[in-house]
Amino acid sequence: MAEIRSQSDAAMAVAASAMRAQQSRMRIIAENLANANSTARTAGGDPYRRQVPVFEPRAVGGGEGVRMSRVEPDQRAFRTTYDPGHPAADPQGYVKLPNVDSLIEALDMKEAQRAYEANLNVIETARAMEMRTLDLLKK
Repeated sequence: MAEIRSQSDAAMAVAASAMRAQQSRMRIIAENLANANSTARTAGGDPYRRQVPVFEPRAVGGGEGVRMSRVEPDQRAFRTTYDPGHPAADPQGYVKLPNVDSLIEALDMKEAQRAYEANLNVIETARAMEMRTLDLLKK
């Protein structure tokens, strides 16, 4: 019985770590989307740079889970548009826009939501299996 409980606890701990990681990922994606159209505050300055979460494995409850270890700036080039009247325009009249693609962010958000839901299902299934095992042992 203790072994079954231990395996169930390990599965739930791994899934919970993944849920926390996906929650952090969704927070970063939301920040990217919120800043998708922001520009620099000074002429010729750099606008918001897309942030990318970096995950790493970590030991949790007898299994290997995951955690967000850091957030790194996306080094892809900024988009530019010609708007010489804009306060953030450089001397040639170009304004740098963030390197955030709303479509990519929306797809990443959907992927993170599905991963979160899948891990929630793992927890629910582990709990149900544990309860069913207890019911069988009572008989």
